[in-house]
Order: sequence, then structure tokens, then C-alpha cells
Amino acid sequence: MGLGHIARSAEAVRRTTEDKHVVLSSSTAFASHWLIPRLPIFRAQHPEIEIRIQTADRDTDLGPDPYLIGIRRGLGDWPNYRAFRFGGENLIPVCSPTYLTQCGLPRDLLDLTRRTLIHLDEPHRPRPAWKEWFAHFGVEFEDGGEGLRLNDYSLVVQAAIAGQGIALGWTHIIDYPLSEGLLVPALAANWETGYAFFVVSNRSVDLASEAKAVKDWVLCARVIPSSPESALYSTRTN
Repeated sequence: MGLGHIARSAEAVRRTTEDKHVVLSSSTAFASHWLIPRLPIFRAQHPEIEIRIQTADRDTDLGPDPYLIGIRRGLGDWPNYRAFRFGGENLIPVCSPTYLTQCGLPRDLLDLTRRTLIHLDEPHRPRPAWKEWFAHFGVEFEDGGEGLRLNDYSLVVQAAIAGQGIALGWTHIIDYPLSEGLLVPALAANWETGYAFFVVSNRSVDLASEAKAVKDWVLCARVIPSSPESALYSTRTN
């Protein structure tokens, strides 16, 4: 009998004596702006399952735990993970109604380059920046270090809600603030990058029934709006 099998057996025995909680690994932004607003709905549907949210400033390795799933950005081709597509990566510029009252909507992409932009300086997870976003539309943008710069996307969203500038909005993250009127599209321009977000788990183990329930719920509650500019909080209509 291999050591790995022994370890998994010991873990299974330990799990039977404890609450069978499911650990969901994600970014702070996904946990704060996507998962937390929806948790009451999940709890109403699955009162017997406890979700424990695990956030970190980088994507951590998901070990062979049948109660562990994660949210990851990529192309879905990880050799060690099973990947279930959650939704495509769409980026739109967003700001608060307060910002619009004070500064007005940008007239076009060139006008947008002159506005106060909120930048994500992500140290560990590669993410598109304003320069790449503008380049997709054929607009030259020189990032000279101006604007507000933050190293966590959850802070970027909060700064945009507070009226401190215009941010790039990952539509699956900002759908709830949009539906609540906390954020509005600053311009009708969407970049679909070709990347996507996935629910992932380790290939070497089969998910426990509780983890499967969480995985299936996340996939069903995902937001893939017909147009990112009119994103809605999907669980209101599910």
C-alpha cells in the first residue's frame, strides 16, 4: 500500500469525524464581490454544507483533497486539474454614479485615456492592464504612472465605487455592483480576451458529494450576460 493511499485514507477517516466543510480557494476579489453576496442563496439551498473560503495573494496549488476546489483564470489546460468553465474574461471600463456627476462620461476612447484611471498592479497573478486594453481597440496609451494604483483587485473595485476614478471591470466580478447601481459602464467598449475562469479540482481524486454540490452551484450561478454593459446579478432570476 503506497504512502499516498495511506495519507488519503487517513484524511478520509479524519473527515468522517469532523464537519464536512468544502474549501473554496479564490482571489480576494472573487470572494468579496462574487461569492459573499451569493452565499445566503447557497445556504438556503444547501444548509447541510459549510463553505470555507480560502484567499491568497497568489494562486496556490490545489492538493489531492476531495473537499477542495478553486477558481482559476487560464485556458483550461492545466495538467494536474480538472477544469470546468465558469465564464469568459470580459473587460469593460466602469465608474461610480458619483464620478459621472462630477466628471461626466468619457466622450470616446481617446477621452478615456485622459481621465483618472485606477490601475491594478497585480504582483503575482498576471492580469491585463489598461495599456493592453487600449491596444485591443487600436488606441495608444502611455502609462506614465498617473492615476490610482492598487495591488489587489478588491481594492480597485472599492476605489471605483468610492468615485476615485475609472477602473477596468472584470464582468463576472462587478456584476453585483452594477446591478446595485454602485458602478456603471463608463463607455460601451468590451474586450473579450480569449481567457476564461474555471472551477478546478485536483485530477488525482474524485470530489466528495459536498464539493460537487458547491462546484455545480457556482457553475449554475455564473454570470454570462448577453452584453457586459447590461450585466445583471444572475441569481435574482435563477
